[in-house]
Amino acid sequence: MNISIVGRHFELTDPIKEHIEGLFYSLEKYNLDILHCRAIISGEEKRGKKGFVVDFTISLAKTNTVVIRQRDKDVYAAADLAIERAHKVLRRHHDKINYKHATPIEEMGAEQILKDEAFEAYGSDDEIVPMDLDLHKPLEIEDALERLKSSSQQFFVFNDMDGRMRVLYKRTDAKYGLY
Repeated sequence: MNISIVGRHFELTDPIKEHIEGLFYSLEKYNLDILHCRAIISGEEKRGKKGFVVDFTISLAKTNTVVIRQRDKDVYAAADLAIERAHKVLRRHHDKINYKHATPIEEMGAEQILKDEAFEAYGSDDEIVPMDLDLHKPLEIEDALERLKSSSQQFFVFNDMDGRMRVLYKRTDAKYGLY
């Protein structure tokens, strides 16, 4: 990454240069291909008040150039505010590039889901045999309550006689709740 720092109508000191170089090197954490960073620091006086304008130009490979302009009374504050804005822009660009589109479960077949779960949980050597669940068989609420009481589970998911998926759960006051 090439860095250039220029002062206009303002004497650029070594501590200011080192501070801005450190700010530019903090942009490397996004692992983007930053070609060139340029800082132009201008001193200006309006209505008898002194101020500074910091312009950052960040050239990235294969995308548009990021240009940020920040005004403040203090040159360090202006540079810090400008680099915060640059971090925000580059983080969004990094996330946009590295975002992986997930395949919705509806589009995946049952075999693919089982393969993915088996690979993540046990590695590729173990084979998982799918089981048929009782979820497709409708149950009375009383039957579901008896199953929950006889098990050590905290909740039980089932389809009721109307075809709705329901959840029966144990409450902390030793009663049972139903969604």
